[in-house]
Amino acid sequence: MKPNSGTLVINIMNGGKAEAYEGVYQCTARNERGAAISNNIVIRPSRSPLWTKERLEPNQVREGDSLVLHCRPPVGLPPPIIFWMDNAFQRLPQSERVSQGLNGDLYFSNVQPEDTREDYICYARFNHTQTIQQKQPISVKVFSTKPVTERQPVLLTPTGSTSTKVELRGSVLLLECIAAGLPTPAIHWIKEGGELPDNRTFFENFKKTLKIIDVSEADSGNYKCIARNILGSAHHVISVTVKAAPYWITAPRNLVLSPGEDGTLICRANGNPKPNISWLANGVPIAIAPEDPSRKVDGDTIIFSHVQERSSAVYQCNASNEYGYLLANAFVNVLAEPPRILTPANKLYQVIADSPALLDCAYFGSPKPEIEWFKGVKGSILRGNEYIFHDNGTLEIPVAQKDSAGTYTCVARNELGKIQNEVQLEVKDPTMIIKQPEYKVIQRYGQVSFECIIKYDSTLLPTVIWLKDNDELPDDERFLVGKDNLTIMNVTDKDDGTYTCIVNTTLDSVSASAVLTVVAAPPTPAIIYARPNPPFDLELTGQLERSVELSWVPGDDNNSPITTFVIEYEDGLHEPGVWHYQTEVPGTQTTVQLKLSPYVNYSFRVIAVNEIGRSQPSEPSEQYLTKSAKPDENPSNVQGIGSEPDNLVITWESLTGFQSNGPGLQYKVSWRQKDVDDEWTSVIVANVSKYIVSGTPTFAPYEVKVQALNDLGYAPEPSEVIGHSGEDLPMVAPGNVQVHVVNSTLAKVHWDPVPLKTVRGHLQGYKVYYWKVQSLSRRSRRHVEKKILTFRGNKTFGMLPGLEPYSSYKLNVRVVNGKGEGPASPDKVFKTPEGVPSSPSFLKITNPTLDSLTLEWGSPTHPNGVLTSYILKFQPINNTHELGPLVEIRIPANESTLILKNLNYSTRYKFYFNAQTSVGSGSQITEEAVTIMDEVQPLYPRIRNVTTAAAETYANISWEYEGPDHANFYIEYGVAGTMASRQVDIATQGWFIGLMCAVALLILILLIVCFIRRNKGGKYPVKEKEDAHADPEIQPMKEDDGTFGEYSDAEDHKPLKKGSRTPSDRTVKKEDSDDSLVDYGEGVNGQFNEDGSFIGQYSGKKEKEPAEGNESSEAPSPVNAMNSFV
Repeated sequence: MKPNSGTLVINIMNGGKAEAYEGVYQCTARNERGAAISNNIVIRPSRSPLWTKERLEPNQVREGDSLVLHCRPPVGLPPPIIFWMDNAFQRLPQSERVSQGLNGDLYFSNVQPEDTREDYICYARFNHTQTIQQKQPISVKVFSTKPVTERQPVLLTPTGSTSTKVELRGSVLLLECIAAGLPTPAIHWIKEGGELPDNRTFFENFKKTLKIIDVSEADSGNYKCIARNILGSAHHVISVTVKAAPYWITAPRNLVLSPGEDGTLICRANGNPKPNISWLANGVPIAIAPEDPSRKVDGDTIIFSHVQERSSAVYQCNASNEYGYLLANAFVNVLAEPPRILTPANKLYQVIADSPALLDCAYFGSPKPEIEWFKGVKGSILRGNEYIFHDNGTLEIPVAQKDSAGTYTCVARNELGKIQNEVQLEVKDPTMIIKQPEYKVIQRYGQVSFECIIKYDSTLLPTVIWLKDNDELPDDERFLVGKDNLTIMNVTDKDDGTYTCIVNTTLDSVSASAVLTVVAAPPTPAIIYARPNPPFDLELTGQLERSVELSWVPGDDNNSPITTFVIEYEDGLHEPGVWHYQTEVPGTQTTVQLKLSPYVNYSFRVIAVNEIGRSQPSEPSEQYLTKSAKPDENPSNVQGIGSEPDNLVITWESLTGFQSNGPGLQYKVSWRQKDVDDEWTSVIVANVSKYIVSGTPTFAPYEVKVQALNDLGYAPEPSEVIGHSGEDLPMVAPGNVQVHVVNSTLAKVHWDPVPLKTVRGHLQGYKVYYWKVQSLSRRSRRHVEKKILTFRGNKTFGMLPGLEPYSSYKLNVRVVNGKGEGPASPDKVFKTPEGVPSSPSFLKITNPTLDSLTLEWGSPTHPNGVLTSYILKFQPINNTHELGPLVEIRIPANESTLILKNLNYSTRYKFYFNAQTSVGSGSQITEEAVTIMDEVQPLYPRIRNVTTAAAETYANISWEYEGPDHANFYIEYGVAGTMASRQVDIATQGWFIGLMCAVALLILILLIVCFIRRNKGGKYPVKEKEDAHADPEIQPMKEDDGTFGEYSDAEDHKPLKKGSRTPSDRTVKKEDSDDSLVDYGEGVNGQFNEDGSFIGQYSGKKEKEPAEGNESSEAPSPVNAMNSFV
């Protein structure tokens, strides 16, 4: 053993055998406080035995067959490295067909004639002894048979369909598959139920060997190799189990206690299988070590209670399983020391006002002393927010004021004693420049002066220094430095620049700068202002790992002073050709200290800015490649969100190349189940921003972190985020579903919330499915249209609007998470009460006679209950537009027709019709009709809907006709754009002469009637009459402009109901009267009875309807009606 050292030296250079020193060694260090021991150190001598003699028969093989040449090297320590060579010491070529296995054997998937040789030699190299052993040469002779038979793959190694492999955590997993076959099979590897780990998986030996580095428990599983050629495939499954030697979770740490204190030593380790924890005290198993009543062993923890000085000892924790062990020493030191203050007494601290003051009180003692601070000789203990008390005893005054000055006393005490120390604090006035130098423009050969008047604490001694462009003033007698100023005599162009006044004291420093611009003496030419010229002569100095100084020479400012310099950089390593903003400095500055990032190939350029604009960029500076370093930051936006019920998808935003700080950027992805796992599971990936963890429980919280690393190391420890594994559909349905019917169209549904643990995901809310089963009034089912209402969050009730009255409904409730909907609750049936019905589906008035009208109606589309009756109201309207008395009739609900008798002839009636249930009356439908004056009504000829279809040499013309039979039709046509036309002369036709006479008679009658009505009062204000006979169901009427007042229906605003064109209708509709004389009236519609007398129609006036088809919009004369051409 070396003197004054624990190092043991074994030297066999001068004789002796290494075997004599073979064994297990352990070092023990001991003093009066205890004993510490080292890990076991195993010493074994290296061995390189000779090959055993064996008789090797020549190998005769048929072309295309497989062959294995066995090496079987001697067992050495450490194991030898195997390789195959020939007699000329040349390595035998290997390929997908011929390759060496992990056991050293040489495998031929199929032999070829060129494989014939007699010098296949296996060599074993023992590196530790620097020796190479050689096996006897092996002879191979390949004989040919024609034709060569092709064969599907067969595995040479491993044999069988399955095998097992055990590997230790952190080591390298090597799996091998070599196959025979012709053509030579290709090997493919997969992991059943998962993916091969990225960036840790490598394929060697022509993909016959699968290599996974740094294996962890997550790499356990079944790995399948598949050998395939054109004739078929063969496979083998290797079941890999990853075991682990013990590794620390919490290693024991030294413990310093005072007598009577409590403490714990914790020793936690993990492994596979779980390691056993054993304790030693001073190198002796704790079970047989001297007893200590203050000590209690509880598995992986030693608990100390009320320790005494004799409890000091060195404890060893041993964690071991069948694959290894860990050993750690921890010193438990029980000390009883009175307090000591290490800061010198009466130490003087000086600070500037409004700056922090730190007063030290370094101390030592056991038990740990308590520190208190006092101000003044008899001052009280310092407390409050204006002071900060640090654990090391330092008192911090964040903002020291003049009244903070004085004597401060630090007191340290424990149960063994007390000690105090005084320090002094002086607070000085800050140094200020009360008159700063100002920007100057001076003509050449003139004189300029910069002022720098200061104010400072009288106890401090200031020094004033003037700089030009951050450098010393030129050694020139023209520069005169006074007490408060700098004067420059006989100014020249080279005096142009930035002048800085710096005032220093022992406690602070202040500075102020001003620019001097030298201009030519007058007369001067006209000044041209322009953007500055680009800077030049860029130079990098003071290159450090994280900073560099850049300097430049400004270009001409073109008569507009430069206000700013903008510095940009290019990263030639990661983004060549792309320039990024770095910083900017005032226009008076021509150097700047730039902060740099590692592993970036920097180039810089400078842009000058004045009031006119920006200059062109300068030429790039020389390149500067910063050294690589560990990453400074970790990926951002780390999330853990499952995409399937049994996985956790960890995503992050990758670092840029600029942020990587070095080559080999990778990410260490770690996760553990929250409150379940103590140990983190980690993988290292690269070139991805996502990792999928499989086999997780459904919707379990996980702690997730992603740490960046490169070839130089890891980034700082990342923060943890909480994520969740994938969601699954909810397991149970809401219970206790209750429905409260609010009214005939609204219901409120209640349910009990499902237990959160059955949601198996993020609770998003509840969905209520409801549908109408049948109407209770009709008892008929229809197509079921389900409606859905979603209630967000953990609500337990909701309103169902828009229900149909007097109907039977069903509903169920389902819980919803991010995955989807859970099972439905049992269907709940509820019924809505009766409501008021809708209006009758139609009201038709037919068969008018002199004193009766027939009414037909349809039941309401939505009865909304059981109809009890129909209510019919009607009233007459006379020729002066006055409304007569209102008559009401109640009609049984099972009726659909009614004949109203005893009516006045030739009288207009308005009808109001609605249905009723037990709840009340529904909305009404209105209609109007007129009793007739006689039983027959004349028909007049009418042509409508004229359509044409033209071809090259002909045209088809069609129309609709209404009128007397045996009519003749005449067609007028012409050529577009000319006055030429062909017209048949109808003036000589007998029927036309008769028709014209009838028209003249009708016009005469119309003029007589109009003359009589005008003499009776002229235009009649309908609105006044309606106001006199107000009806709640009739809206106010509009006023016509210069015509008879018009009546407007409250619902349709239309004239008499359009009906059939059959003569039984007895009315002339607006749409059918285009060829009548109605258009010759004064704004009101009219009709004629058989005797030709005029009956004024009481009807709402509408806008003139567009001509149907291609009818003329002129006032219809008989000639136009018969001769119009389209």
